[in-house]
Amino acid sequence: MTLQTVNMPEELQPYWKQLDCGFPRVAEVFPDCMREAQALLSDEGLTAYIEHARFLGKMGRGAEPILIFLEEWPEVAKVAGEEVLSDIMGFVRKMSKSPNSKAIAPFLQSLPATARRLHTHEQLRNYIAIAQDLMESTTGSVHGIHQTFPSPGLPEMFKQISHLLGQMSLAGLKNWVEYGVRYYEDHPERQTEYFSLQSADSKAVLMRERNGTLLVNNERKLGMYLRGLWQDEDMLIPYSSAYDELRKPIPYYDKLGIRLPDVYEDEHGISGLNRYRAALAHIVAHRRWTKAIIADNLSPFQRMAAEFLEDSRVEFLAMKEYPGLRRIFLALHPVPEEDACDAEKESGLRHRLAMLSRAILDSHHPYINPYVIEYAQRFHGLMESGKSSTQEMADLGVAFITKTRLQSDNLPKTHFKNTLVDYRDDNRQMWKFIEEGDEEEAFDEPRKIEPGEELKGLPPRHYHEWDYKNQSYRPDWVSVYEGLHPQGNAADIDRLLEKHAGLAKRLKKMLELLKPQDKVRIRYQEEGSELDLDVAIRSLIDYKSGAQPDPRINMSHRNDGRSIAVMVLLDLSESLNEKAAGSEQTILQLSQEAVSLLGWAVEKLGDPFAIAGFHSNTRHDVRYLHIKGYSEHWDDQVKGRLAAMEAKYSTRMGAAMRHAAHYLEKQQADKKLMLILTDGQPSDIDTKDGELLIADARQAVQELDRQGIYSYCINLDPKADEYVADIFGRQYTIIDKVEQLPQKLPELFISLTK
Repeated sequence: MTLQTVNMPEELQPYWKQLDCGFPRVAEVFPDCMREAQALLSDEGLTAYIEHARFLGKMGRGAEPILIFLEEWPEVAKVAGEEVLSDIMGFVRKMSKSPNSKAIAPFLQSLPATARRLHTHEQLRNYIAIAQDLMESTTGSVHGIHQTFPSPGLPEMFKQISHLLGQMSLAGLKNWVEYGVRYYEDHPERQTEYFSLQSADSKAVLMRERNGTLLVNNERKLGMYLRGLWQDEDMLIPYSSAYDELRKPIPYYDKLGIRLPDVYEDEHGISGLNRYRAALAHIVAHRRWTKAIIADNLSPFQRMAAEFLEDSRVEFLAMKEYPGLRRIFLALHPVPEEDACDAEKESGLRHRLAMLSRAILDSHHPYINPYVIEYAQRFHGLMESGKSSTQEMADLGVAFITKTRLQSDNLPKTHFKNTLVDYRDDNRQMWKFIEEGDEEEAFDEPRKIEPGEELKGLPPRHYHEWDYKNQSYRPDWVSVYEGLHPQGNAADIDRLLEKHAGLAKRLKKMLELLKPQDKVRIRYQEEGSELDLDVAIRSLIDYKSGAQPDPRINMSHRNDGRSIAVMVLLDLSESLNEKAAGSEQTILQLSQEAVSLLGWAVEKLGDPFAIAGFHSNTRHDVRYLHIKGYSEHWDDQVKGRLAAMEAKYSTRMGAAMRHAAHYLEKQQADKKLMLILTDGQPSDIDTKDGELLIADARQAVQELDRQGIYSYCINLDPKADEYVADIFGRQYTIIDKVEQLPQKLPELFISLTK
């Protein structure tokens, strides 16, 4: 049995054995990944998860593909469904058998962001088809026989896909890719520039295809529209109409959410956003006022008529509640020409129903057909008596079919021109069937954790990382695993505090000046926590003497003190094990002493504060270790964790700062301070470009600033002048003599929080 198997939790050893992976990096993160997968995947999904991860581990591309897959797939499955895995792995296998195997890791890495944009299996399948066409069209060959050279643009597109799908629909992406293939197929360097969005041509085509209003960019607005105006809410799921030219999809809703086109262009003077609002208003009106009726005894023609009239009814009720919808519905509803249908060659039933629908909506309609006029009047007569009902609309529709029936209605060719009301849904929820048939859909219930199951660890949190070369984020690039720091001997910290007893006395005097003062009384309040007796007596005297009494007879109190929350973030990378210059102690030991004094000092002040350490072993394994939480006191448990601090691996600072901010921003305080204690510049073993992680840390500082968090760096590297100002601006201090850290750190904190 391998070392990794011995250290693996017993309940996970069968999965680890089945995975049959020899990469130590995979063994370190496998337990956390499996616990997340067990919570999110079905039993069949878990089997497929291990099976495909095994393939990726033995593919010959190192540990990167299997690490990405283990970390990212459960989240993708949660968003898009487990069934999409077969399409994804089918494409991966095609890449592995071609010269494009280097594109597998970027493809897998981009999947979470892609799934959040596309949501559905069908959308992801269409996206994979685009990527496959790009690969096949741009993979080079020798004499047109053997594929030899990888596609230059394929991995570049995967790196940019989150940005691309945020700017255009899937149809637009398809056109953008086809343009790049058409003009740069034989120019590898220019192809790379095009698909990495560096060429002017690429950006111009992107702007051209960006026409319209994208659903993904307006989900928040539309969600607020649903909640605010309709007191309804649901997930909004986009679909693309670019891949089904024969059967154009239309909006609908089911148990999983509301399905809408991924893009709407402005039309008939109505903006794309208002077209989305019209579609949502129509769907919500159905959800509010439509009750499913039996469909078994109705013919397809009768069902169609019932649907047209029920659509008109719910719109009538929606316009009654929000009259402003009438302008939008009138602009978007087609106006069929009365003589447009040739009754000898085409079925005209749909045409007549579209005219009836328009006549119901528009009292100034141009139609002279007596049946259209009659049934529009009958509709309004029913609505005047109340809200009517779905069954009454079905009866009215059947009567209209009977009265207007023509022999030509049975012709195979149907007149469709100007009959599609594209903001209306497909009415699937209007019907119920006594006998199950092809019309009904079955929806699998989401898997729940079974009784007795327990999650033993937190799943990884994925954070973006800034790519300064492309001036964009790499979405879901870094995996942060958090946990409690192991315990040590709390007495070791007490001995350190005794060692610095003289310094502690000096600090105590400084702290007395910073401590919050007693409560300050606020008088003359109409509402307060207690009665202000002096004012109350004066008011009573005024009342007895006939004067207007002062109603401000109460008082309240406020603390005349500090409102600050602090996060101390410690770099626990391998370099802290080196001895400090001019000292017999390591940098880690001096940091331990300094943080002990700081923790003692902040506890005396009463400020809420937390301490955490971090180190990294590539972007797949950033460890964030809780030493003290905001709700914990400075007690033996906290001291024990601090005493057990160990230094190892590397320094991926940006990801740790973003995760620390996740906790700090939730604190209720006027000022939020993050102190970062480090001995060197951000770095990691999987990054050759030294500027990359420096730029990402700088971007993280800017993100914290927008969140209202003040970050300050205490750097122990004598050469820090070369990079620290580039990251933190003026918000840093360099301590050249590390042995002075226990004295300098608490004093620095006091000066920052005066």
